[in-house]
Amino acid sequence: MADDTRPSETQPDESSETTPLLNEPRRRPTGFGPSETDSIPEPELPDQDRETTVIADGVSPTRLTLILGAAYLGVFLGAIDSTIIATLSAPISSEFKSLSLLSWLATAYLISNAACQPLSGRLTDIFGRGPGLIFSNVFFAAGNLICGLAQDQHVMIFGRVIAGIGGGGLMSISTFLASDLVPLRKRGIIQGVGNIAYGGGAMLGGVFGGLINDHTAWGWRLAFLIQVPPVIVSAIIVAVLVRVPPKASDKSYLARIDFVGAFLTISFLVLLLLGLNAGGNIVPWLHPLPLTTIPLSVVAFVAFIIWESRAKQPIIPVKLLVHRTVIAACLCNFLSTMVIMMALFYVPLYLQVIGLSATDAGLRLLPSPLGISVFSLGCGYLMKKTGRYLLLGTAVLTLLTIAVAVLCSFDEKTPTWTGGLVFFMAGGGYGGMLTITLLACIAAVDHSQQAVITSATWQG
Repeated sequence: MADDTRPSETQPDESSETTPLLNEPRRRPTGFGPSETDSIPEPELPDQDRETTVIADGVSPTRLTLILGAAYLGVFLGAIDSTIIATLSAPISSEFKSLSLLSWLATAYLISNAACQPLSGRLTDIFGRGPGLIFSNVFFAAGNLICGLAQDQHVMIFGRVIAGIGGGGLMSISTFLASDLVPLRKRGIIQGVGNIAYGGGAMLGGVFGGLINDHTAWGWRLAFLIQVPPVIVSAIIVAVLVRVPPKASDKSYLARIDFVGAFLTISFLVLLLLGLNAGGNIVPWLHPLPLTTIPLSVVAFVAFIIWESRAKQPIIPVKLLVHRTVIAACLCNFLSTMVIMMALFYVPLYLQVIGLSATDAGLRLLPSPLGISVFSLGCGYLMKKTGRYLLLGTAVLTLLTIAVAVLCSFDEKTPTWTGGLVFFMAGGGYGGMLTITLLACIAAVDHSQQAVITSATWQG
């Protein structure tokens, strides 16, 4: 009788897009641990560098609902903050009498948000998910409080940076938490709910900002201040209920942090995003700022790859980045998010140019979160039932492509119903893609590597 515990007899050499993704063979009773699709084993490390993944105790449905509800509330608010500037940048810049502030309001948040996310996986492996979420909630609340009370444009930008750091942690750590508490087979629907929070928040950010600015006495300031109380509530719930232990190790916390890798990661992302956002917006493309920062970002990226390939406990193991499932998922996330974010920022501006108010322009985008909700849950349910993702992923990306192609043909004569249908399709394609790519990555790696690989997928 064959020994079912030997990996060589139960695991393929490399997972395939047609491999049953979410089947449940030979797992620990709690639903964690490697499945037969795992293809990236733990690296061999000296005893003093080894870490042990401590499996979280099972939680009751009520407790799980409260934990994930608090976590996804943070995701929703963090996503709102990423696009709220689409309708608030004009009144904010007008109040501070600074046109240069226009671009920095979004850039400051997105750069700090992106720089924080790849670090959150490794750091919460070391310090724990609960402390990581509390830290993120505190920074997010502090950043929005600073923005709401700012009397100077530099203080405003500083507040956006602080909020971005917190928002990046909120959006990524919540996914790690779901991976720790929910078995893989059931994670599709849970991730669908998380994507509703993220996609719905991103799509509603402009609407929310426009409504607050146009219909309240405090104007744009209230749009930031109103986010502080629910974030504090989320932090309290996390502090009381989350009991996910960090990885156990004989080494101290600080000795396990890859400081050089963290520095190179932040340098690469900040330099790249600063150059791309500044070029053509704040300064011409031939200005020294983009001409310097973009090449330096390439240097930082090469240095990051070299360092991480040799590091004992890297921020993101390089071998994960060359795994075909992981790299394909990251590219899908990156390109799809790029398209969606461009639409979220520029479609409201276009609609205002043709005569709509800021509020009405935001309301035109409302079918998008509906599409995200339907397709995120639908794709999660289908993957739970079938355990496969290739055809489903192809279908949702095709839907997104068609929606964007039709969107490019819009003019002032385009009927309202056509816009609503296109935004529903775009939201549906994007929401389905987020669910599918994340579950594909999680199924391709060992449980101990799921946080760092989720960090990589969030870089979209």
